[in-house]
Amino acid sequence: MTKNISLVFILTILILLNSTSNACTNLIVTKGASTDGSVMITYSADSYNMYGELYHFKAAVYPKGTTLEVYEWDTGKFLGVIPQAEVTYNVVGNINEHQVAIGETTFGGREGLTDSKGIIDYGSLMYIALQRSKSAREAIKIMTDLVSEFGYYSSGESFSIADKNEAWILEMIGKGEGSTGAVWVARKIPDGFVSGHANQARITTFPLNDPDNCIYSDDVISFAREKEYFEGNDKDFDFAAAYNPLDFGGVRFCDARVWSMFRRVNSSMDKYLGYIKGESLERMPLWIKPDSKISVHDVMQLMRDHYEGTELDMTKGVAAGPYNMPYRCSPLTFEVDGDKYFNERPISTYQTGFSFVSQSRSSLPDEIGGVLWFGVDDTYMTVYTPMYCSMKSIPYNYQENIASLGKFNWDAIFWVFNSVSNFVYPRYSLAIDDVVRKQSELEGEFLSEQETVEATALSL
Repeated sequence: MTKNISLVFILTILILLNSTSNACTNLIVTKGASTDGSVMITYSADSYNMYGELYHFKAAVYPKGTTLEVYEWDTGKFLGVIPQAEVTYNVVGNINEHQVAIGETTFGGREGLTDSKGIIDYGSLMYIALQRSKSAREAIKIMTDLVSEFGYYSSGESFSIADKNEAWILEMIGKGEGSTGAVWVARKIPDGFVSGHANQARITTFPLNDPDNCIYSDDVISFAREKEYFEGNDKDFDFAAAYNPLDFGGVRFCDARVWSMFRRVNSSMDKYLGYIKGESLERMPLWIKPDSKISVHDVMQLMRDHYEGTELDMTKGVAAGPYNMPYRCSPLTFEVDGDKYFNERPISTYQTGFSFVSQSRSSLPDEIGGVLWFGVDDTYMTVYTPMYCSMKSIPYNYQENIASLGKFNWDAIFWVFNSVSNFVYPRYSLAIDDVVRKQSELEGEFLSEQETVEATALSL
């Protein structure tokens, strides 16, 4: 628990923070930054209302003229109807049969830019694109074309989009009532680098004449001028500053999670602690080069974080209690006797529905190369289990129809992990080592058997 004494750039946001402060975390690892040539992205779907299950959309061929009903991913609200693609691809969770993977984090952004008449929300956008795309670039085109034609229902979003060769970050926000579509920019992460985002827009300035590495909507700058979000030369346009200006929550609750991942792969990132603490306005770069190449197991571990070993370490201090518990009750901000306080928001949190590490590899056929290492509930205590992109059915324990948030079932993998986590929380230091030991044993078995399993599959 930290008292807000002297943060240089914000004084008011401790009172009003939107719900995205409690949302998701993505890490992006390019081919040249991984130990085995994998392109990887991570995603923790964090929501107090989310039941964690593994989605599945079967490949299909549809007659010309077939339509698709679109329902908001978060609420199930019916939004409208769009034409169905004539051919769709198999999707397991957030990866498809062509090894395209997509994750997201919500940044919200400027008020007044949502469109209640839009038909495509951010969740539907991901899963429709996965069913229709063979590459990351194609997914970006499909996503941006869809919102341009049918309208964008959600607030500002950052998307991680990867295939077996490339990784991109796409940031998008609507244009408000009466204006169909969205403004957006997408940047390719240079090979050999890693990137990340966590509910704060991360793309600042960007090249205007480099279509191989940066693409954007025609009106991304002119719309900002029209709304008086920006004035100056086009070359100086900053997407994040225009559409999602930094505030205290954006730094301390959102960018801090990216910083915590970055500092674990690049020793120079500790210099940005001043930015995280509000003592500097120097933002972190969009991508960094890791000190050494990163494995799938490394990425799993990066998604397990409570700021251990830093000034923000949640296992320390009075609020951690006698058992060093790195979890805090909501809300993040509160007031006592007129003084404003806040708790940290880590990557590992109790409101996670599901998370994954996607692995896309050009060195193997698509059926074997694409793997979704999938886990449910708190990332710190989950076990990431390999789900191949060519799977034709979902394991029974991971299916959505056997349980829900309102229906407990010991057969449901979500309830098993949720029960373990809730047992550990109040006695954290006494129990966590046993959980981590078993977690390491199970994940170690999966990882050690991966080469043999894939070699056998390849021989068939």
